[in-house]
Amino acid sequence: MSRSTQVDPRGLRVAAAITTVVLALVLVLPSPVSIALLIAQTVVFAIGALVSLKASPYSIVFARIVRPRIGPPAELEDARPPRFAQAVGLAFAVVALIGFGLGAPALGFVAVAFALVAALLNASIGLCLGCELYLAWSRLRPVRA
Repeated sequence: MSRSTQVDPRGLRVAAAITTVVLALVLVLPSPVSIALLIAQTVVFAIGALVSLKASPYSIVFARIVRPRIGPPAELEDARPPRFAQAVGLAFAVVALIGFGLGAPALGFVAVAFALVAALLNASIGLCLGCELYLAWSRLRPVRA
């Protein structure tokens, strides 16, 4: 696997911590501000899932501000599971936006809460639920010859 498909796991946890803060604010701030934050977070998820993790704004913050202060990682991690996790976060964010947009705030709040719990677990103890889903899915897929 090439280095370009590898990521610093510490950056993933920093991104999860920022995501946790943003999603928590979505749940507590008034509607116009919370919707703007949710739209911004949805864009961040989309960049991480559809472009690359390194292009994500939170990864750029980590690379420019945090990583120079803590040095290179002891090891790198495969980018595919975290990118899948970003896609899962994107799906929850889109469902939340649809819920809020259609006047079903309960759906929006529940979708944001699920994404918040996943981000919090990743940030606090390094448990990436989306990554675990990716790995489970990989084990269930048939092997190509």
